[in-house]
Amino acid sequence: MTPRQRRLSLLLAALACGGVALALVLNAFRSNLVFFFSPSQIAAREAPVARAFRLGGLVEPGSIRREGESLTIHFVVTDTRHTVPVVYRGLLPDLFREGKGVVARGALDAGGTFVASEVLAKHDENYMPPEAAEALKRAANDGAGSAGSAGVRR
Repeated sequence: MTPRQRRLSLLLAALACGGVALALVLNAFRSNLVFFFSPSQIAAREAPVARAFRLGGLVEPGSIRREGESLTIHFVVTDTRHTVPVVYRGLLPDLFREGKGVVARGALDAGGTFVASEVLAKHDENYMPPEAAEALKRAANDGAGSAGSAGVRR
C-alpha cells in the first residue's frame, strides 16, 4: 500500500467515524426533543399520540382529585378554550394550585388522557413559560368573538 493510499484510507475511516458520531448525536437529540402543546392544539389533534411532549396551561379550578392514599392525582389543564384531563403519579411541586400555571411532560394515551411523568408549576406571580403565555393569549383572542368558547373535554 502506497503512502497516498494509506492517507486516503485513513481519511475515509475518519470520515466514516465522524458520520457515525454525528448520526448518534442527532438521534440522541431527536429522541430527547420535547415539543410544547396547548389544550387547544391537542383538541385540534396537532399533538402526537403515544409520544412524549409538554402540555401547558392553567389547572382548572375544582378539577384536582386524589386517588385515596396513593400518590396518583387527576386534574384538568385548560387554556380557557379547551381542556385536557391529566393523570400523574408522584409528588407535586409546592406551588401546584388550582387556577395556576402548570407545565406537564408526558404523553397522550389512547383515551385522550395526558399521562404525565413530570409536573412543573410556575415559580412566582410573574413567570409563565413563553409558550404557555402565548397559547393562553391566542386562545383568549380566538374565543373573544365566539359564543361557544366553553371548554371541550376530549
